[in-house]
Order: sequence, then C-alpha cells, then structure tokens
Amino acid sequence: MKKAILYINQFFGQIGGEEMADHAPEIREGQIGPAMELQKQLGDEYHVTHTIICGDNFMGSRQEEAINTILGFLEGKELDIFFAGPAFRAGRYGSACGNICKAVKEKFSVPVITSMNEENPGVDMFRKEMYIFEGGASAAAMRKDVSAMANFGKKLMNGEELLSASEEGYFGRGIRKQVYLNPPVNAADRVIDMLLKKVKGEKYESELPIPPSDLVSIAPAISPEELSKLDIALVTSGGIVPVGNPDRIQSASATKWGKYDVSELYDLAEGEFMTIHAGYDPAAANADPDVVLPLDSLRAYEKEGKIGGVYKYFYATVGTGTTQAEAARMGKEIAAELLADGVKAVILTST
Repeated sequence: MKKAILYINQFFGQIGGEEMADHAPEIREGQIGPAMELQKQLGDEYHVTHTIICGDNFMGSRQEEAINTILGFLEGKELDIFFAGPAFRAGRYGSACGNICKAVKEKFSVPVITSMNEENPGVDMFRKEMYIFEGGASAAAMRKDVSAMANFGKKLMNGEELLSASEEGYFGRGIRKQVYLNPPVNAADRVIDMLLKKVKGEKYESELPIPPSDLVSIAPAISPEELSKLDIALVTSGGIVPVGNPDRIQSASATKWGKYDVSELYDLAEGEFMTIHAGYDPAAANADPDVVLPLDSLRAYEKEGKIGGVYKYFYATVGTGTTQAEAARMGKEIAAELLADGVKAVILTST
C-alpha cells in the first residue's frame, strides 16, 4: 500500500485562526481536516498516514526552524508522496506549501503536489519546482482541488503516462517535451497555418507561449519650482518598521505592508526602527534606519526649501521573494491611499 502525508496550516488543522498563526509544527497520526477528503479521493489502495500542521506565521517568520522540524518528523516514515494544501488565494499559506514541498522533494526524493489559485503569490515562486494544481479562490473549492491533487498523485505513483500541464490541470513548469504529431506536419506548415489564422483573427495556439510582461510608463519630471511646494512621501521595500514589527510583515515573500507616522520625527532612531528584511545584512540598517529610508535627508531638503515637506506617513514592505502579482497589489493599495490624500510625489527606496 502506497503511503502519503499531507501538510496543512493551523486553520485547516483545526487549531485556530489568525490568533494561532504562530503555532509550532506538529505531526499527528491519521487524517485531520482536508486529509480526510484526500484519503477518500485516493481510495483504499493508498493511505494518508499522517497530517502535519504548522501556523502560517511560524513558517513565514521562522522558516528554517519550521522546515527542519518537519523534515525531522518525516525521518524514518514510509513516504511515497507528499501533499500540501490546497492553499487557494492565501499568500502565506501558499508560500508555506511551496517551501515545505520543495524541502521534502530535495530531502527525500519523493513526488510533491500542492494546489493554489492563480492569484496566489506561491504560484510564481514555486511553479518551476513542483506540481501546483490550478485551485479555487476559497475553501468552497476544497473537494475539487483535493480531487485534482489525488488523481494526479495516483498517476504518479502508478507510473502512468502524464499529459501536458494544461491537460492535467497544473501550472506549467517551463519544461518542453518533444511531441510527434500523427499524421506528421512539418514546422513550416504549422507556422504558416498559425500566421494565417492570426491574420484572419481566428483562434490559434502557439507552440511557444510567452508570458506577458507589464510595462510601467515613466512618470513625467517634476520641476524644482513645483517640487518646492509638494509634500514628498517615502515608500520602501527595504523592510523598515518600528521595533517589534507591529504589523507582522513577513521577512520574505511578503503579503503585507505597513503605514507609520513620522509627522513629528526628523530621523529614524536606532532602537526605535529596524529592518525585518531577510535578503540583506541588517546591521547597517538597524544602526541607522535612515540609510534605507532617508527621512533625515528629506527633512534637510525641507529646511532648505527644496521640497514643500515630508508626508506624515511612510509605507513599508519587504521585496525579497515577493512575487510580481503580490507586489503589484500592494503597490496599488499604497498608491490609492496616497492619491486619496493628495500626494503627488513619492520616493521609493529598496535595499
């Protein structure tokens, strides 16, 4: 009998909601929550032996510890396949599923499968590393998403022929395989056929799909005269936050941003602000947060009359590991707030 193990977060593990997001990893024998549906969909020839549960915040903020703990749980266990999720649109959960699946695959060399909605940032982060099925937006799609993972898992374990990503229902991994047409059609005829269909406005399918890229227009320059009358806002992806990280922004693969009042401050003092960014050495930024978020320099320009003033809040998130989709969402949300308050100029700093 083939053996499977499922990873889920604290919510689907029936531990609790956001208040239990720091729940440490644990492993339980048998099936908890979605693992019960997974067992049902797999059938009697397969056995979900254990369910692993971990809080989304614990995995996000103490990732190495969480992964090492879970890998320790799996040592000595019979394991033919590893499942995680489904994660739907939950960004932290998707990141957790991707990270643990990648670690299990590398450590134990077993197939790993998860499921996420196309808007989950985990898709772009991990689609090249594993099978990620195209899931629903919410837990209402649980049965369908679990069924897709289970059916494909059985095909993998039985050594059955696998179809293309689009036919199986998972996100493409960028792997191209040779396919021979029957009857054969040479490349010149195929490309002319596609060209004619395109010219006629008919539907056609490229053999080499290229993902679209978002192009952002460069904003027009602001004259020195106009600049001297404007309040300038500061936004950073360098992870500068008040000490203690009150908004619990993730140190990598961020799905949150914070907004902090600097209306009475002339610089960012050591011990009051810090960086939570996991992508660079924090020593310099913690000693002087202004090196990442230059409030002190803007205050000097304000005093000299080069700018009208400094906007009363600064906005912060973390860029490392953050997907384009998630970054775009956060950028739009921050921009909407700034525009609503009449801000016309922003300095965006990185690391």
